[in-house]
Amino acid sequence: MKQIEIRIFPDGRVATVTRNMKGKECLKYFATLEALLEAQVTDSEFTSEYYEAEQVETEEETINNQYTQADS
Repeated sequence: MKQIEIRIFPDGRVATVTRNMKGKECLKYFATLEALLEAQVTDSEFTSEYYEAEQVETEEETINNQYTQADS
């Protein structure tokens, strides 16, 4: 399950960490948070998940995989 941990500090700083999001997927969530909080990113570090390839499966791949498994 995708998760975003948000911490708000007494001085107004906001720190966020994403979990279970691979590649650049997390960036669209940060853009939404920036807009909602009327804030901007001043510092960022990427987790190891950022450098992993996003898993995107098309409907065609799913159908092909089903036929391949059925033939086995």
